[in-house]
Amino acid sequence: MPQAIAHRGYKAKHPENTMGAFRGAVKAKAHAMETDTHLTKDDVVVLSHDATLKRCFGKDEKIIDCTWEYISHQRTLAAPHEPMPRLQDLLEFLASPGLENVWLLLDIKLDNDANKIMRLIAETIQAVPPNPLKPWNQRIVLGCWAVKFLPLCAEYLPTFPITHIGFSIPYARKFLSVPNVSFNMLQKTLILPFFGARFIRDVKAKGRPLFIWTVNEEDMMRWGISKELDGVITDDPKRFLEVCDEWEHGTRGIKISWGQWMMIAWINLMVLVFGTIFWWKYSSTGKGKPTRKTAVSIQEEGEQ
Repeated sequence: MPQAIAHRGYKAKHPENTMGAFRGAVKAKAHAMETDTHLTKDDVVVLSHDATLKRCFGKDEKIIDCTWEYISHQRTLAAPHEPMPRLQDLLEFLASPGLENVWLLLDIKLDNDANKIMRLIAETIQAVPPNPLKPWNQRIVLGCWAVKFLPLCAEYLPTFPITHIGFSIPYARKFLSVPNVSFNMLQKTLILPFFGARFIRDVKAKGRPLFIWTVNEEDMMRWGISKELDGVITDDPKRFLEVCDEWEHGTRGIKISWGQWMMIAWINLMVLVFGTIFWWKYSSTGKGKPTRKTAVSIQEEGEQ
């Protein structure tokens, strides 16, 4: 069965990317959590999907223009009105006894200076003592959108596994030649009968883990199960685990409506346009050849 990966924590029940959402994900028995990283003006790694405070906190400022002191006093618009956590806060929570098998996928946002955010993520990880039963390089996956991050991962966190986060299959194929890189792809691009099916086959042939985002409809959850993928990123990990249990007990019907197919077609049209722009903008590694010194399989280690 695919692992349940809580998208920005238990987003369906809590304000996203808050400690409440992360605690909720653990309580829901998610195997892992996905979260997003940004930098403050004074070089603190914080957890936010957006580059600004507008949507979640009701402020117009960009995170990069704010100090941690300012951000720490803001509260989410959604109840119960929680603060934005630092990466340090989440790691300290995950280092707690009994949580050693919960792993973390870091979505490293492109808004930030690549070298700076990788260096500061590494410094943050190194500053937080891990759970004595499992080191951080067996619990943290570095999520990279662009190939330019690969040499930086090798420089700052050489023993940590990497996953490519993406929506463009042609761009994702650039990572197939890089050893030990897994894939975290937009589900709607993989559903296409030819291109998606071929990519899934090629990734599996390489023995690479394959995850999909963001999956909230039950039929789409069942699709991920049917393809024997390694993980499903969802706002509702509790419901996904229930769907997995139902699948094991024989409830395996998958009904994709015409409306859903129309949405899939529209999204893939947008991916074609924006994927071309993304390829043009991020085709270079930035420094050196995209290589991977070493990587640890989070899933294999978690099963030991």
